[in-house]
Amino acid sequence: MSAEQWDVVTDCLMVGSGGGALCGALAAAAAGQQVLVLEKTDMIGGSTAMSGGVLWLPDNPVSARAGVQDSRADALRYFDAVVGRETPSASPERVTAFLDSIGPMVEFLEQQGIPFRHCEGYSDYYDDRPGGKSRGRSLETELFDTTQLGPWQRRLRISATLPAIPMYTGEVAPVTRGMRTWRSVSTGAKVAARLVAAAARRRSVRGSGAALQGWMLLAAVRADIPVWTSTKVTELIQDADGTVAGVAAIRDGRRVLIRARRGVLINSGGFSRNAAMREQYGRSPASTEWTTANPGDTGEVLQAAMDLGAATDLMEEAWWIPSSVLPDGSPLYAVYERSKPHAILVDGTGARYVNEAASYMEVGQAMYERNAIAPAIPSWWIMDSRNRRRYLWGMAPGGFTPARWFSSGYMLKARSIAELADRCGIDRAALEKTLDRYNAAAARGEDPDYGKGERAYDRYYGDPRVRPNPCVAPVSHPPFYAVAMYPGDVGTCGGLVTDPDARVLRQDGTAIPGLYATGNCTASVMGRTYPGAGASIGASFVFGWRAVHHMVGAGAGIADRGGRQE
Repeated sequence: MSAEQWDVVTDCLMVGSGGGALCGALAAAAAGQQVLVLEKTDMIGGSTAMSGGVLWLPDNPVSARAGVQDSRADALRYFDAVVGRETPSASPERVTAFLDSIGPMVEFLEQQGIPFRHCEGYSDYYDDRPGGKSRGRSLETELFDTTQLGPWQRRLRISATLPAIPMYTGEVAPVTRGMRTWRSVSTGAKVAARLVAAAARRRSVRGSGAALQGWMLLAAVRADIPVWTSTKVTELIQDADGTVAGVAAIRDGRRVLIRARRGVLINSGGFSRNAAMREQYGRSPASTEWTTANPGDTGEVLQAAMDLGAATDLMEEAWWIPSSVLPDGSPLYAVYERSKPHAILVDGTGARYVNEAASYMEVGQAMYERNAIAPAIPSWWIMDSRNRRRYLWGMAPGGFTPARWFSSGYMLKARSIAELADRCGIDRAALEKTLDRYNAAAARGEDPDYGKGERAYDRYYGDPRVRPNPCVAPVSHPPFYAVAMYPGDVGTCGGLVTDPDARVLRQDGTAIPGLYATGNCTASVMGRTYPGAGASIGASFVFGWRAVHHMVGAGAGIADRGGRQE
């Protein structure tokens, strides 16, 4: 394509505005490169902004300053024990590249004004495996006042699922226990005081993904990095030699050709909201109605890379998270709810099949595995009156259940297990037998079948007043409640196969020149597992960082073909 045909020329082009793209953009700008970020929707932040805003980063300097004992050797042992080497995306070279970049990337982002802190108490999800850490390896940021963004404030994506409460990750667990412990009471009071103080100062203070991406967007604004919203990429454009030279996009209703001298980084998410792609590549059954991925997670840029011959892997996987579907049709994922006592998960035959308090990824995968031999989609969450009286379900506090939940049939209520079984379409005798077995062991705080409550991660969201096991107690006090549960997700995690520098690879293992990718459009370095809180976000940041360093180092030979930067 001739120089006259390009509408815009930049050095490093980011497709998407998730955490990996903004991290890469900051790295490129700091290296003196021209940068342009393209976002398809009218909001900035991607699924990262809708998440818990946590990054899983082994052996990182922030956690080390907090006194967490970790090492590269322990991180490698943990990867071997949990992730394995089953897939190309989790190759030793990619794992090494991930670990190598954590320290310098975190230090760089701190220099850019990102105030990280260790997520105290949030353990690795498999802390009982070799190399696992009960204190965890996850980082979050300080809370963020969105008014700092000025006119950009209205462009920051805010999750409709997470409450607009200025809360740190470590404060979620005590709050979900109601007022049952002194820590619950004091934490609730602390959070309420923050809300009052913010309102008095006319501030909008956020935690979770809005905080993380708020800080990242603020750093990008301060670095004068242009971010074009409502700009949909429709094509990856190659030179005659196969190098990805830029993209075609639709902006303000017209087609714009954008040249990228150093390279194009795709951080556009997966295909959670693309029903056709889910049917073609994903597990079955699945539904776009069960996902909480961002609205732009529709897969067309991933497909464009595949059209260029890019290799893919793990396309059937997603970041699974057990979810119910509220009366208004919106999904509600269950994280802290599943660790609370006086409740179990059963399949359509009334049988338990998994440790309910395990990682959401693990439970979601178990739903599909169980469904291959018995009806498990939906499964049924069974609670007794103590659970519903004491603990949050979603954002409904213990002791309060919206009337519409009952009238719509979203939550079923019955005076006996037999009656509840009838309402769920489960065989009475089977469900009663399951509960008889569970309750006999639960009275001693034990779960001999699935080991619920044995990991630090299980216990994190449990109720410490229930002893000896904060996750296990009988389901025996009427009335009883049930909610249908599905394998929801927060994004797909299969996609483009990339090398240690995030270069997109062809089927024969060679790189497509000029094309890089990170985040949920790629096959994850975590393979088929989720080893700790923020594993997907941590990897997205790291490989966005590595992509730009490779672009800047290797892109000098790509000719400048004219055009203008806006």
